Amino acid sequence: MAELAAHIREGSAFLQPEAVTGATMANFAGLAAARHAILARAGWDVEDDGLFGAPPLTVVVGDEVHVAALKALGLLGLGRRRVHRVPVDAQGRMRADALPPLDNRTIVCVQAGNVNSGAFDPSVEICARAREAGAWVHVDGAFGLWAAGSPRYRHLTDGFGAADSWATDGHKWPNVGYDCGIVLVRDPVALRSAMALSSAYFTPGQQREPSQFTPEMSRRARGVELWATLRSLGRSGLTDLIDRTCAHAQRFANGLRSRGFEILNEVVINQVLVSFGSPARTKAVIDRVQQDGTCWCGGTEWQGRTAMRISVSSWATTVEDVDASLAAIDRAARLQE
Repeated sequence: MAELAAHIREGSAFLQPEAVTGATMANFAGLAAARHAILARAGWDVEDDGLFGAPPLTVVVGDEVHVAALKALGLLGLGRRRVHRVPVDAQGRMRADALPPLDNRTIVCVQAGNVNSGAFDPSVEICARAREAGAWVHVDGAFGLWAAGSPRYRHLTDGFGAADSWATDGHKWPNVGYDCGIVLVRDPVALRSAMALSSAYFTPGQQREPSQFTPEMSRRARGVELWATLRSLGRSGLTDLIDRTCAHAQRFANGLRSRGFEILNEVVINQVLVSFGSPARTKAVIDRVQQDGTCWCGGTEWQGRTAMRISVSSWATTVEDVDASLAAIDRAARLQE
């Protein structure tokens, strides 16, 4: 599992990744560690005493925060509606210039890879502000954190290494089978304090016990599949996977644009949003493409626009697959004219 930390934070201090079921639980665990650390500094034991009467916390998110992070905040009792939403720019990036005042009872949630546009929050500026204020920074990087594995795209993750906790998925870009999420926390004591339990029949020994660092006690060894995938790919294989799928996304964008369709986002990694005109026509094209079966593309609503969302992640996708998919999408669109 230590292989993952080397991929995400090359050349940095050692981090111990923990395997969970997916990004929802990874966000939950990372934010639980944040909740523990902040309240412990204030003299409050949230695991034993709960949130009733606890010192108030502030959670800051971008206006296009992913629902998985909001779900985790709800499960932790921090509230989905109590968050402070920061305005975003035209690509869905949190605006660092619009951050509220931060202090040592603040959790800032940033995104490495917007689920629609693929854009990355400006973490250099945000982490600098947070560090100065003593705030905790949590990174929701379900797929985008893996861009750190490519020299060509690594710059997108600049600044994220200064965060305090990170959540990502193995079952997205690395193509590990479901279910496989990963959480990393800079302060292992905070994570263990938020997760650990003992009982008369279960007393952890001297060796490190993974169940003391994750929400689940009974769990399968999902880290084995992640380890095997990363060992099989190696650094060069991971780089090739990232570069190849990003190139396919660019090919999709260029091909659709050349056919007269509107690309809504700046294609920075493997996400493409395309509009075919009106919301009704775009939805009809999506339905037709799904019925055709050449490829599968879903729909989304982004910044007031209805769009087809293309996410290229599979190791098996080829240039020929992209071209066949472009032809199928074009046919579906022409049928709606």
